[in-house]
Amino acid sequence: QVQLVESGGGLVQAGGSLRLSCAASGRASGSITMGWFRQAPGKDREFVAAHWGIITTYYGDSVKGRFTISRDNAKNTVYLQMNSLKPEDTAVYYCAAERDYYGNDPSRFRSWGQGTQVTVSS
Repeated sequence: QVQLVESGGGLVQAGGSLRLSCAASGRASGSITMGWFRQAPGKDREFVAAHWGIITTYYGDSVKGRFTISRDNAKNTVYLQMNSLKPEDTAVYYCAAERDYYGNDPSRFRSWGQGTQVTVSS
């Protein structure tokens, strides 16, 4: 399995921006999909964005046009740039990875980070 560590969470005002980072380590093979999910208290884990393989990106409807996922293979790191943040974006954000999977079902991702808290104030 791939080990993942998120960073970059914090407190921001509505309309502001944050960039989350997810550093990966450990051996991996095949085409690796990296994804971001979020979970607020009492709610299901929600798909945010994914980088399928090398170049393909996919976003959840609630964040399209505001969030951007990117990856730097040389640094083994995936990023989530979050702009125009809203109070409803408040959640713990998790990075996830899976080999040879092109989808957004959280149950299919077997490698997860510990999460980083994002709080958006109104």
